[in-house]
Amino acid sequence: ENDAGDYTCVCGDKQSTASLAVHALPVVFKEELKNEEVLEGTSVSLHCELSKAAPVQWKIGSKVLKASDKYQMRQPGTTAELAIHDLEVKDA
Repeated sequence: ENDAGDYTCVCGDKQSTASLAVHALPVVFKEELKNEEVLEGTSVSLHCELSKAAPVQWKIGSKVLKASDKYQMRQPGTTAELAIHDLEVKDA
């Protein structure tokens, strides 16, 4: 998007100008989340792969998760990761 604008080619006293519009590619999931079955009291790590780096938000139902001792979020490059610790039955 930063490259958008009017570009001009100049040759002596002649010139030609064109306008360039640049549209961002949409973010798509290259690898979707996978279902997991784990034991109570353990930890699990969920991850998904995006087509390009973009901010993500993790939710359970409609509740947005916040980073804490229980929920740890990382986003190295195009991979979004959520680690959930000390799992309880109510975390399902």
